[in-house]
Amino acid sequence: MREIEFTINGRKRKVFVKPKDLLLNVIRDELGLKGTKYGCGTGECGACTVLLDGKPVLSCLTLAVAVNGREITTIEGIGTDENLHPIQQAFIDAGAIQCGYCTPGMIISAKALLDRNQNPTEEEIRRAIKGNLCRCTGYVKIIAAIQLAAKRMRGKSP
Repeated sequence: MREIEFTINGRKRKVFVKPKDLLLNVIRDELGLKGTKYGCGTGECGACTVLLDGKPVLSCLTLAVAVNGREITTIEGIGTDENLHPIQQAFIDAGAIQCGYCTPGMIISAKALLDRNQNPTEEEIRRAIKGNLCRCTGYVKIIAAIQLAAKRMRGKSP
């Protein structure tokens, strides 16, 4: 066992991990943050996407020891029930949530995109979410939600 320390959703945390422990398991099982989903376990679906130092990573493929000293953001760190992040609100308003299983990973990937590019093209949005699978939709409403969030975040609220 090895002690690691990192910041998650703005809060410093210390946990003991084994060398092969995955970040996904630490987030869900040790820290109780269930918004990050276990999907495929092989890095194919994106349900486990989190931000690591502001960049989207698949927590099912990331060793926990690799996050020592780093900053993680999960869906729980994006907004609150009382004050949703504009991306979360746009997903609701655009009807981009179906079963909801992929939604946290989609929102995390969208946030990474919009943090670096406030006016993405449809192609840039598609590229940003290409690692996130949704089995319920054809992505039309998801793309519309990200476009809506981008407009709102630029101050052009429809």
